This record gives sequence, C-alpha cells and structure tokens, in this order.
Amino acid sequence: MSENASIYAQSGVDTAAGDLAVELMKSAVTRTHGPEVIGGVGGFAGLFDASALKEYRRPLLASATDGVGTKVAIAQAMDIHDTIGQDLVAMIVDDIVVVGAKPLAMTDYIACGKVVPQRIADIVRGIAEACEATGTALVGGETAEHPGLLGPDDYDVAGAAVGVVEADRVLGPERVADGDVILALGASGLHSNGFSLVRHILASKGVAYTDASADLGSSYGEALLVPTALYTSPLLRVLEDPALDGAIHALSHVTGGGIAANLARVLPVGMWTELDRGAWSPLPVFRHLADLGGHSLESVEGAWNLGIGMFAVVDAASAQHVAAALTAEGLDVWVAGSISASSRDLAGFEQGAKGVQGGAVRLVGSYAA
Repeated sequence: MSENASIYAQSGVDTAAGDLAVELMKSAVTRTHGPEVIGGVGGFAGLFDASALKEYRRPLLASATDGVGTKVAIAQAMDIHDTIGQDLVAMIVDDIVVVGAKPLAMTDYIACGKVVPQRIADIVRGIAEACEATGTALVGGETAEHPGLLGPDDYDVAGAAVGVVEADRVLGPERVADGDVILALGASGLHSNGFSLVRHILASKGVAYTDASADLGSSYGEALLVPTALYTSPLLRVLEDPALDGAIHALSHVTGGGIAANLARVLPVGMWTELDRGAWSPLPVFRHLADLGGHSLESVEGAWNLGIGMFAVVDAASAQHVAAALTAEGLDVWVAGSISASSRDLAGFEQGAKGVQGGAVRLVGSYAA
C-alpha cells in the first residue's frame, strides 16, 4: 500500500479492499459480456457496441433506474447478500420489458460504510447472475465507501439499464382495446416493495428476522429475502413468437403502489376493469404478515403485490394461447379480469398513478382460500 493510500485508509476508505472486491466479482461480471461489450471490468466507462441497432428500422432506447428499498436492511440483518442483486436487476429490467424492449446493458452502484470484499462480491455476483439470466450485459459499476455516513455493515444498492424496442412494437395504452383479457403472472414473494410496512409489523410484534415461523416454513428473514421473480426473458420469447405476434397489448410491473395503481398506469383513459380477487389465493407470506399486523388483505393491496408480479393485457382471441405460452415458460398464469370501455360510475376505482392519467381499476370480491 502506498503512503497516500495508507493515509486515505486512516480516514476509513480502504482502496485495497475495493480492488480485492473487484477481483472477486470479475468472473461473474464477465459472464454477462457478449461480443457487444468492448473492454473488460474496471474501466471508467463501459462500452457497448451499438452496431446491432442498425438492424432496427426505428430503434427506441428504453431506460430505467431503481433500487430495492429497505429490503437491504433485512439482507444486512441476516448477513445474506447474494440474493439482493437479483432484486435489483428485476426491478429495473422488468420495467424495461413493460414497453416491449429488450434490455441491453446495465450499471450498478453500491454505497457502503466499509468495503468488505466478499460481501460486495456476493452482491455483485447476484446482480451478474440475474443479468446473465435476462440477457443483459453488466458493463460497469461503482462501489463507494462512505465512512461516517453509513455504518460499517450498512449499504444500499441502485442501478440503471438501457434497452431497445422497434418504434412500431412499443407496448402500452395505445394498443389496449375493449374486451382485452388481463392475465396475471404469479410473484415469487414480496419482491422488493412494501418492506417498510413489513419491518414495522415485525418490529411492533417484537419478531426478529432470525425467528422461525411455522406458517412460512423458514425464518422470517429467509422468507422475506426470496428474490424478485425475473419476467423479462419469458416475456421476450413470447413477444417474439410469430404465432403470437401482436397478441400482447400492454404489460404492467406490479411494484410500488400495489396492484390496482400499477395496472391503471397502462390502461387508456376511459377504460376500466374490475379484478376478481377470487381468481387467486395470496401467497402464505402475505396472509401471515397481514394477520400478524392485524390487517385485512384488502387493506394492504396498495403496499404489497399479494402474489401478482406482472400483468399482461392481451387480445381476447389470443388470451388462451398467450397464457399457455407463458405457462410453458414456467410462469404461474391466470385470468384476472377483462377491459371494458362502457360508460359507468368509476367511484371507488384507482384511476391512473405516478403522474399518468390512465384507466380505472378496482378489485372486487373475496380472495380464494
């Protein structure tokens, strides 16, 4: 270690630890690189050969950025760091596929109080493995050590990605039509939203993440750290199936804001739907946490996905075939409702969200047992 580096280390920043973390993560990151990635790990900027975009008539770039919220607090408490990376990738690339785009490249950012090389490598390995599973090149990243601002075991993760879609194949409200069928795609668990409520419930009941739960069949922490499902690759394969060309009109990633609000964002103004709660049974983790907190399932629909990770709005004539194709991809799929353009009183409906003047959605009935 040089004298300058030693002085920096005395202030709490260990550049040698950062270099070791890069070495530990390098092989996992490199596996995400195809021939489009120019250069290796550690450059000031990642280079991605965009020549392939010449094959597009009018390529549109789709970008998204996100983090995983307070779920990182549970990873830190459990000292389990190799799943949070998939959460990060899913939150970003599954937003990109919503418009029908194929993710191309991603970068990540990890801020921590102290660089623990193996911990950082575990986080990045999870990111890289999820990037590999979704066909996304991990072309760069940054690990920033913030002593005094974050505790030695504290960290946060964020990332951004870019994808591409042909202009005339963009999915969204413009394609949605009266009579379209809404398919729900099952979630793996809580995914990466609503954890502030989860943590509040557990803290108010004096429950530790390491405590075992008979209802969950594991410790609370293990159940809560089940990584967010990755929908990108299965959806892209179905979107690219010539037999189903044009069948999917819109997609909605169920993240912050819950079920109704996220679906309303991808519906056109003037159209509405009622989702039948009886079409599915919320996963045990949702039932247990709601009971523990003294909440009804209906009251947490704006915080948790309750078992639906993505919606696909599809042409009615093709709904059965799309559902079969998604099921063949290993996804749990069911019909949740249909779209109507008829005139009606929309009191009690969720109408648009996050600045989008969208359609109207409400949930009706009771959940299946």
